[in-house]
Amino acid sequence: MNLARHSISSTAPVLIFDARFDPDCRIFTTSTQAGFAVYRTWPLQLLRKREITGGTLSAVVPLQTSSLLFLVGGGRSPRYPPNKVILWDDALAQEVAELEFREKVRGVACRRGWLAVALRRRVVVFKLGESVERFGEWDTCDNIRGLLALATAAHSTLLAIPGRQMGHIQLVHLPPCPPPQPIGPPSSAPPSRPPPAPTKHPVSIIAAHTTALSTLSVPPSGRLLATTSLRGTLIRIWDTSTGKLVRELRRGTDKAEIYGVAFRPDEREVCVWSDKGTVHVFALTSGTGASNRQSTFSPLTPFIPLPKYFDSEWSYAQYRIPAQSAHISLSAQPAKPPTADVVDEEKCVVGWIRAGPEYQDQDQDGPPRRAQPTEYQLVALTYTGGWYRLALPSSTASAASGSAASPTSVRPGTPSSRDPLSASPPSVRTLSMSRPRSGSGSSFTARSDKGKEREHEKEKPGRDCVLLEYRRFGRWDGWG
Repeated sequence: MNLARHSISSTAPVLIFDARFDPDCRIFTTSTQAGFAVYRTWPLQLLRKREITGGTLSAVVPLQTSSLLFLVGGGRSPRYPPNKVILWDDALAQEVAELEFREKVRGVACRRGWLAVALRRRVVVFKLGESVERFGEWDTCDNIRGLLALATAAHSTLLAIPGRQMGHIQLVHLPPCPPPQPIGPPSSAPPSRPPPAPTKHPVSIIAAHTTALSTLSVPPSGRLLATTSLRGTLIRIWDTSTGKLVRELRRGTDKAEIYGVAFRPDEREVCVWSDKGTVHVFALTSGTGASNRQSTFSPLTPFIPLPKYFDSEWSYAQYRIPAQSAHISLSAQPAKPPTADVVDEEKCVVGWIRAGPEYQDQDQDGPPRRAQPTEYQLVALTYTGGWYRLALPSSTASAASGSAASPTSVRPGTPSSRDPLSASPPSVRTLSMSRPRSGSGSSFTARSDKGKEREHEKEKPGRDCVLLEYRRFGRWDGWG
């Protein structure tokens, strides 16, 4: 009898091509092999899904919380040509317009009434209304990553794009963003007024880095700008009205690929995540009750010419996303072909949410919850289908006090009460311990060696964010 070796899989691997939040982090979109889906960020809920046949999508960009989405084809078998942007009205469940270019679309950003498309060496802006009108075009340096950032708050004007020289930023001011249309009965509060016009012409060019840019981020107001370079060690915060450097923050000492930077809505903190699998949180003002870590030699820098490294600001809080394997394997798997779709286990996207009694789902059984103050928390989405809700160290005490009354708060190592099928990821302390051999038992897929252990050793001691809730999305059925 011929007994072949087989593997037992708990689930088919989750394959998420793209995940991104809307500017307010109220919803997020995901693109899978089956199509795309729209989720409510918190409490996590699948709002709607669209199964698409004939190909896959590389990006699904939501226009705030409206029904309009911008689709870009990608993957091994693109649903749409990569040189097109499809305007999809989800209320009608059909395409309403398309924009075609002579080259591949690299990036897309939008706000109410406006759409910006990044190509290899230029950025094209369109005005959205009854029809789509071309507004303007700006040349950039080689922008293979498709970097661009739009301020999305009411009356904001900023569009940040790469400059013509490597490491430079162009600041373009578009017409003011219109305020959102009111929903429900009219509010008694007076309508917001646009900010006064600047007294002098704003800065148009910022020489941010000497190497190529890796990320561009702006808060909804557009008053600040965060930039990172390919080296991935520093995050620089700029004032967009004066062009001056406000803060310089240090992620680490070794090279890394920074995936993104997100401002807290009130612009008091900023979070950064990279291929190291760690989310860093920095304080930008002193009103948050937290202060960034610095070297013990930093007080001597005004008196002794020490290297700039000793004056660096390090994150005051971190969270290391645990590594997980999508399979429980009893034998070695064959190598994947070069054309196979592979999801980077460490890739993620992070956004800020406001958590409090008025933001929680009230349709839950059990005793009434203890009133808790509104606080800012983080939600991290991994490209392997992990959804993490994190509390900052300053709010850990208040979160722990309400965890007994809140069914949505779980400790690391216990499954969420909302989703009995989801299992909590291994803790960070467990990951650092030696793992059992995988000769005949189940095995976890270890992270590729990218200097994560070296970074963990070099990082100055800080406080960890607390995992309040862990869920799964985009599971083997395509959605979760």
